[in-house]
Amino acid sequence: MEETLEELYNVILDRIIRMPEGSYTASIVKRGKPYIARKVGEEATEVVVASLSESKERTISEIADLLYHILVLMAVEDIKPSDVYSELKRRMK
Repeated sequence: MEETLEELYNVILDRIIRMPEGSYTASIVKRGKPYIARKVGEEATEVVVASLSESKERTISEIADLLYHILVLMAVEDIKPSDVYSELKRRMK
């Protein structure tokens, strides 16, 4: 999982740097951090709803959306996945 998240994070960073036309990542970054943070909240709510009343596949899809938006917020905040991994490992002690 670490490898996949790192790869996606790097794609997000590339889109933020290049800001290609038609990129969803570029479009939400242009709207600013408050918008991205709201998207994280919206996606978290969708995970909850899906887990309570929808299929496992739908819940997986919503979790993927949430992880993506969290990674975009992390990139904007200059937080690397390794920073989060370190914090999680610290909590396991």
